[in-house]
This record gives sequence, C-alpha cells and structure tokens, in this order.
Amino acid sequence: MNNNVLNNLSYGVYIVGCKINGKYTGCTVNSIMQITSSPASIALSVNHDNYTHKCLEETKEFSISILSEKSNPLAIGTFGFRSGRDCEKFEIIPYEVVDNLPIVKDACGYLICKITNKIETSTHTVFIADVLNGDIMDDKTPMTYSYYHNVIKGKSPKSAPTYIND
Repeated sequence: MNNNVLNNLSYGVYIVGCKINGKYTGCTVNSIMQITSSPASIALSVNHDNYTHKCLEETKEFSISILSEKSNPLAIGTFGFRSGRDCEKFEIIPYEVVDNLPIVKDACGYLICKITNKIETSTHTVFIADVLNGDIMDDKTPMTYSYYHNVIKGKSPKSAPTYIND
C-alpha cells in the first residue's frame, strides 16, 4: 500500500488544551471530526504516550483552538514537538481562558468539549465528546493539514495519527 494516499484525506490543524493540577497544557492535533450537529459532538484522536492524553483521561474536558492559515506556526511546533511534562506551553504562546480552559489567541475559532466516551486503538484513543460552547474568533481561513505541509513545510511528530515513516 502507498501510505501517502492517506495525505489526501482532509484534516485541520488544532491545539487541544486542558487544565490539570492548576496548570494549562495541550498538544497539536489534526484528527478531529464532527460526529453530529445536534447535539453537537466531535471525535478526537490522541496518542497514548502524549501527556495531554493522560490529562484528558483525568479531567474529561478540553478546548479546541482552530488554527487559521495566519496562525503563528510557533504554536504548532510548541504544542506538537514539546511535552507538557517538560515545559509550560501556554507560557510561550498567547492565550485566553474560556470556561476555565485555554484558547490560543490567534485561532480563528474554538470549541469547549466534555468527554462522554472513548474508543481504544493500539496507539491512540479516540475520545468522543459533546461540544458545550464555541465561537468564531475571526474570519480567517482555517488551516488544513495539507496547507501545513505544502505551504508552511511542517512535519508530523511520530505521535501524530498521520505520521508516515518515509
């Protein structure tokens, strides 16, 4: 199989944020999809080894910052290639707090979610969540994973569901 065909699936680029032990943390993700619109629900895939996975398991709530094509690429790198075990990512990237959860300031929109179920795979958990709140922050074009790779020339960390070892 040519694994690169999977790059033709459409994805966005997001920062998932959560709060644990009084601190904000999170990670870059690209595997989020809407399940239903009423009631609003989504699915989110996170690697078992990510610190954010542990936090989601414990807190059962998270924010999604929807990045735009104009969002600072430093946010993607900070949240995608550094661990919340070792640094406080939200001290590096400007954010605001909505419903006690962090939102990246230069995102084009956000969602606030509560986990209701999960599906385990060999390397990732797919969290099913109700969307409790959300808003559009500006009218910039949301960043796609294709834009991230083709225009920004970004790479995928090994923990990403879309990582392909070339």
